[in-house]
Amino acid sequence: MPDSIFRGLPSKAYTDKSFWAKENKNVFSKNWVFVGFAHELKNVGDVLPINVADQPVLLIKESKDKINAFHNVCSHRCLKLVEKEKNVGQIISCPYHAWSYDLKGNLVSSPHFGGTNNHEPKNFLRKNNGLKSVRMKIWHDWIFINLNKKALPFEKYASSLMKHLRDINLEKIVPVATLDFGEINTNWKFLIENYIEPYHVQFVHKKTTSQPLKDHYTIVDGRCYGSGVDLKEESTAADSLAVSSKYLSLFPNFIIGTYYPGQIGVHLNIPIKPGITRQKRIIYTTEDMQLKKKEIEKLRNLWWDVHKEDHEICERLQLGRLSSAAKNGGLLSPHWEKSVRAFQKIVIKSLNKS
Repeated sequence: MPDSIFRGLPSKAYTDKSFWAKENKNVFSKNWVFVGFAHELKNVGDVLPINVADQPVLLIKESKDKINAFHNVCSHRCLKLVEKEKNVGQIISCPYHAWSYDLKGNLVSSPHFGGTNNHEPKNFLRKNNGLKSVRMKIWHDWIFINLNKKALPFEKYASSLMKHLRDINLEKIVPVATLDFGEINTNWKFLIENYIEPYHVQFVHKKTTSQPLKDHYTIVDGRCYGSGVDLKEESTAADSLAVSSKYLSLFPNFIIGTYYPGQIGVHLNIPIKPGITRQKRIIYTTEDMQLKKKEIEKLRNLWWDVHKEDHEICERLQLGRLSSAAKNGGLLSPHWEKSVRAFQKIVIKSLNKS
């Protein structure tokens, strides 16, 4: 096989439980992982339980301008504290023995822990037994966490992505629509790989887009992978994808698309199991772009259809990996799938780190 043509990841990278366990330990625990949207935690006391690297984590709206992240376990018997998204008021209470925490994670009540009416026995200090914090960064509307607290400072970690977005005024983004796709029967990497390569666009999306393959290019820059398309003639209609665009990712699971003029799409991809990923997309406007209600609905419907086209492909990619013919991986285009190869290389590099 020519040196310029490479094989993709083997099937086990998408189906094997031991590979999944290594990803949880080395990819999702050691890097900055995208976990949610700040605007969805609207009110003080809102809590959002999430899973990262198979670990329960809790996002808490402490005040108007502050969100906290903690391990979602009680300090007493390590019970998972919160099961569902809700508002807890000012106190998070464990259903097992009623240990309670404030929105800063401080332990405020440990009833009868030392015996009847002895709530704070000798050598026990509440201030030392609050919820365990998780390192967090909110970048504009996007919440990232780093479980092992050893990743580079976020601004350095994401610097290559930020460079490609420097012409976009992210200070003025406004969420206008949510597309919640729920669980998709595919490995998380397929959703990333499909998004960052332009090779499939004119075949998979021929009914929903008008972006000729020849106008596309790939992007490989540090932890940022993706593609772009520059069009000489563009349609600015809300229900058209005939516009210059960039499709970018930040390793491992953050995806952002910019669409001229003044539209951004951000995907939240939460890996659940080797063959299941939960996905949500928020559509934003920026640069004070104003859309009417009907335009937003057209935009929402367009992106729903585009994503469903991609989901069908990714689910069939997952099924294809069950074949013995796929054991050693498929082939990657030396021109159109450079970003996919770079993404796969960093996955393997991450797994090989101690």
